[in-house]
Amino acid sequence: MAHPVGKRGDDAPIIQVRGLKNAFGVSIVHDGLDLDVRRGEILGVVGGSGTGKSVLMRSIIGLQTPVEGEITVFGEPTIGREETEAVEIRKRWGVLFQGGALFSTLTVAENVEVPLREFYKDLPPALMAQIASYKVVMTGLPADAGPKYPAELSGGMKKRAGLARALALDPELLFLDEPTAGLDPIGAAAFDSLTQSLQKTLGLTVFLITHDLDTLYAICDRVAVLADKKVIAVGTIDELLALDHPWIQEYFKGPRGRAAIATQEAQERAEAHPTEVKEQQLQDSGAAATETPAQQARTD
Repeated sequence: MAHPVGKRGDDAPIIQVRGLKNAFGVSIVHDGLDLDVRRGEILGVVGGSGTGKSVLMRSIIGLQTPVEGEITVFGEPTIGREETEAVEIRKRWGVLFQGGALFSTLTVAENVEVPLREFYKDLPPALMAQIASYKVVMTGLPADAGPKYPAELSGGMKKRAGLARALALDPELLFLDEPTAGLDPIGAAAFDSLTQSLQKTLGLTVFLITHDLDTLYAICDRVAVLADKKVIAVGTIDELLALDHPWIQEYFKGPRGRAAIATQEAQERAEAHPTEVKEQQLQDSGAAATETPAQQARTD
């Protein structure tokens, strides 16, 4: 059972998982897993390799049938539903799989149109094209990205195209599976900023699987930790750091965790005192400009 860290009674969960058990043959991935996702939050999901983060997401969206347990989304059970009933629930969420999972033979615009064609077959083609164009631009891609094929895109652009497809139906709930994996730090930070902006603008609830500590610190309201075949704790990072579980301590207080904390603190200082930071940057650049070549060589 997860520690009831930071739980508030006035939050009706948009996702509720109870007693989940997933197994592949004799290998048990989850056993008695419980989790609540609050409406309007960005929930980060972390855990070591093999803890079943993606399996949990796939169970929630109906791509993995659990051995035991109950899952409700929007207050509706998702396990064992008739196909027609499940369709009505699936319309209300969007999914960005690892790597974007784009169809290589379709253009970016055609990829974005896939959910529209699945759920709204009677939409006029011109309207579908307009919606796809809007979603492409919404995710920060240039307007001319629509006619391109996935092979013509960079890794970061593929992620954004996958996000555009995930947003095609104006979902209330967004699932992101390792969205910044493989991106350089600048690209990852830009994607985090985009996610947070879209969440606020569109009122999304975001279920975010990630290994990126910078992402957790920068945009996640709470973090759920998977270990020992279940969710062992859920809360803010500060709340998690107060727990004595060895994996949590190692994960958040290791070298990468300390680096992420330093980055976040620097960002907070810059936001709180932008003038002071700018003045310091000007002083630093001025000092560097007045150094002699010999001084610069010693510094280097």
